[in-house]
Amino acid sequence: MSDASSIHPVDEKLPAGRLATLGIQHVLVMYGGAVAVPLIVGRALQLSPQDVAFLISADLFVCGLVTIIQSLGFGRHVGIRLPVMMGVTFASVGPMVSMATMTPGTEGARMIFGAIIGAGFIALLIAPLMGRLLRFFPPVVTGTIILVIGVSLMRVGINWTFGNPFGPTAPKLIDPAHAEWLAQMKTLAESGGPAVPSGFAIAPTVSNPIYAEPSHIALSALVLVSILAIARFGRGLISNIAVLSGVVIGCVAASILGMMHFDRVADAGWFAVVTPLRFGMPIFDPVLIATMTLVMIVVMIESTGMFLALGEITGRPVSQQNLTAGLRVDGIGTMIGGLFNTFPYTSFSQNVGLVGVTGVKSRYVCVAGGIIMIVLGLIPKMGALVEAVPTFILGGAGLVMFGMVAATGVRILTTVDFKSSRNNLFVVAVSIGFGLIPLLAPNYLMWMPHAIHPIIESGIVLASIVAVLLNAFFNGVRFEQSDAVEAARMADSH
Repeated sequence: MSDASSIHPVDEKLPAGRLATLGIQHVLVMYGGAVAVPLIVGRALQLSPQDVAFLISADLFVCGLVTIIQSLGFGRHVGIRLPVMMGVTFASVGPMVSMATMTPGTEGARMIFGAIIGAGFIALLIAPLMGRLLRFFPPVVTGTIILVIGVSLMRVGINWTFGNPFGPTAPKLIDPAHAEWLAQMKTLAESGGPAVPSGFAIAPTVSNPIYAEPSHIALSALVLVSILAIARFGRGLISNIAVLSGVVIGCVAASILGMMHFDRVADAGWFAVVTPLRFGMPIFDPVLIATMTLVMIVVMIESTGMFLALGEITGRPVSQQNLTAGLRVDGIGTMIGGLFNTFPYTSFSQNVGLVGVTGVKSRYVCVAGGIIMIVLGLIPKMGALVEAVPTFILGGAGLVMFGMVAATGVRILTTVDFKSSRNNLFVVAVSIGFGLIPLLAPNYLMWMPHAIHPIIESGIVLASIVAVLLNAFFNGVRFEQSDAVEAARMADSH
């Protein structure tokens, strides 16, 4: 006998209209975070605007695809079958930006995607073992790592507002008169004059008029103030999409002032298939794969906490088999991401929070959200529109988004007992110190073996390694499920 009352709220199939409405709400909540990562990494790789727009479309497409796999489930062993929206994790941004800085262009993209595919494959293999690995990542470790991630990313948001320290927006430029003199010296050397020393270069000494331009700072501040005002006075969905709304307000102001252009949006098509391996065959570098694998372990720890918390919110406890099935999708989704020119995937915690706020527990709402994301990914104009957003507009939003990542780490650390276990202070203090080394002394590794540079030039990886080792040294290795659930409740922002 089939009775509607016997259907668990998680498995409830709502009317199509309500599904679409609630699905759009989930998409709006995650949209700003979903498109931020391809923007950051694409511009760090110095890709063309068309390629960056493609990365955004590919990301939206794969977000939707992996969300459907996770929420709908396939067989007994793939998918958590809970209302989960999957998106690119900010935990992966720091290492990817380091890789992009080291090797820009399409070759760097191939190295990043190779590392992502390799890390996704390893994550798929170790998913059943995560129950044993969890003991190495209690809240004192995960909170510290997320805090360092946020602090590391703040540099990106600040540079969005004022300009990058290198390139066309650098604070200082080379004096044209000095550059002309050097060119004359090289010409003279070719005709028998004194040779110019090898590696000789002129230092930039002229102030760049487009660095920290007051109008750019003003618009960035407008975005920041708008986000804070909407978060303060908005209610429900409006408050949840404060960041996205602030960016829209900034874009409108920039358009009115003639500082945002839509030529490439007009040229972009209305439909295009997202093709895999756009930049060529991935490059599988073992060191880069190891770096991204460490990121994936952190991501899977986060996912574990999210799944356990979501199980309590929806009234469907998560078994070990369910947990493994959900974590497998982190690995599968990351492999799909690498193949389709995009990034590692995990459950978006703000959407987990939305389930608690709305009280709608049906996983089919997230399936509908996944379908909407796929449709958005197949519309190139959407990617081109996001790519057209000026970086200084993103700067105001970046300050909030990346600061919220750091604040999330702090909130997780509030669940840690620092009074009766003062050694936890050493874990946090020393790990943060190591995490800041590449930020404050980026050339510290100049005499170290080049093969290990991708690992030690990432403050996030350094902080992760130190936090795990110090926690094991001071506290031993143990894991309490209640700790993971409480930490997940506190981590309501990626």
